[in-house]
Amino acid sequence: MQPSLILVLTLLCMASALHPAPWQTVEVTVGTEEGSKQHFAVVKSPRTYQRAQSYCQDVYKGHLASVHSTATNEQLRKLAATYTYFSLWIGAVTTCKNGSWKTSWEDLSPWNYANWAAGQPCRLFTTCTVLSPRDGLWRSRICFQLRPFICQY
Repeated sequence: MQPSLILVLTLLCMASALHPAPWQTVEVTVGTEEGSKQHFAVVKSPRTYQRAQSYCQDVYKGHLASVHSTATNEQLRKLAATYTYFSLWIGAVTTCKNGSWKTSWEDLSPWNYANWAAGQPCRLFTTCTVLSPRDGLWRSRICFQLRPFICQY
């Protein structure tokens, strides 16, 4: 092989190691939620909220991430920031039931923590929730947007 071709191939391999492919998942164990370790996977392949939830169920036998503490929120923010600058789906949905707006976790765990940005959540129509890797704040988004996401299993 020619030296210039070897150099190009080496540089390409180095670049792909620094910037993982967009469909790649990254698994990590972070923190402890209610005494047991929780595993999270950042999935960079963008999906709608519902397809992200289905992916978490099908691939990990889990669900979109539920966040129950400041510590876990910060760990997920740091993890997400390592792999993407896009806000990622987490497992919270805001809906109106019987004339009252409520946000709940997809896994039906208790709603005991929130980290909403100012003016959030949106209470005009059903929305899904994203976590910003820049500031760790949550924001409401239209559920059919394509976004990366965090699975919990």
